[in-house]
Amino acid sequence: MPDHTGGCLCGAVTFVVTGSPVVVAQCHCTACRRLSGTGHTVGAMVRAVDVTINGALCTFEYVSDVGSQVTRAFCPQCGSPIYGQNSRAPEHLTLPLGALNDAADLFVEVVIFARDRPHWDALGSDVTTFDAQPDWTPDP
Repeated sequence: MPDHTGGCLCGAVTFVVTGSPVVVAQCHCTACRRLSGTGHTVGAMVRAVDVTINGALCTFEYVSDVGSQVTRAFCPQCGSPIYGQNSRAPEHLTLPLGALNDAADLFVEVVIFARDRPHWDALGSDVTTFDAQPDWTPDP
């Protein structure tokens, strides 16, 4: 697999990943929903030794529902998530696909915590979609 590059919204943190992901997963657990502010996260789990990160990071740690220690690293300037790490797999990092510059060759392979997926996280065929930002403003 070619290298994947990525970074945060403001550009203060960048990273390079070599090697293939172990798995690409979509997660609907409560922590991931709160982290993303949406109904799920999508991340590529990679070997930590295959990741080079440039820039300062802040971290937040918590204990998961199964008792493992979870570390979330993010950009201190813009707040973009950079990786997650779980004490049950300390030799791996999970990078959000949205932080990659090009993830065209990656696809979701598994969905976890599907039981926690909110009903509004699946769009029906009747939902109007736009290819770009529409010319719209809310009524006063």
